[in-house]
Amino acid sequence: MNLQIAICDDDLDQIEYLSLAVHGWAHTAGRPCTVRSFSSAEAFLFACGQTQAFDILLLDIEMGELSGMDLAKHIRGAGSRAEIIFVTSHFEFAGEGYEVDALHYLTKPVAQKKLSEVMDKAAARLSLMPPGVVINSEGETVKLYEPDILYVEAFLHYLCIYTQEKEYRVKESLSSFEARLSRDFFRIHRSYLVSLRHVTKISRSCVSIDGKTELPLARGKYNAVNQAFIERM
Repeated sequence: MNLQIAICDDDLDQIEYLSLAVHGWAHTAGRPCTVRSFSSAEAFLFACGQTQAFDILLLDIEMGELSGMDLAKHIRGAGSRAEIIFVTSHFEFAGEGYEVDALHYLTKPVAQKKLSEVMDKAAARLSLMPPGVVINSEGETVKLYEPDILYVEAFLHYLCIYTQEKEYRVKESLSSFEARLSRDFFRIHRSYLVSLRHVTKISRSCVSIDGKTELPLARGKYNAVNQAFIERM
């Protein structure tokens, strides 16, 4: 799992230090990661919108007009399950951290050893989460968790991903998207990819999703989808 990590701090020296420290931890722990840096909460939101793409966020609390705490509340409001680590010189905001399910507070100057310990804890918690896939839909980067995806429908130049909450439209081939998912998904038709965990009935001609939506089953796929469904149980 390549961890997506964001650092948001209005002190450029602090950003550089934290970025090096995070890469140092990742190298030692053998955990591949991608780190992006932002000099303000506003810059984060401008670049990422209501992104759910990040796994770990290191947020300075005391920043400009929009604080790190404000940013965390915005991120949680958008449905992100990221591990949030606050970096601060003061602890008077600690009580608010419970509102956003913050993992930890790191005090400046941040020691490499302490950062590594907290990053280990964040990575351990993330390993218990379901697998997910990052998409770009209508200008926003979003991380979808596999249990939330019901099925995917292919059109001429795009896909429509149906989840329990909403629909996402992305420019990608069905084969490419299928390759990024686990074996919990099955191609029942040239235009449909379904989540086996949401399949409730399989007939010779269609597959029922959560007992609400019926999708066409391609000829010759009946035995294969039945076998995949049984093996997943």
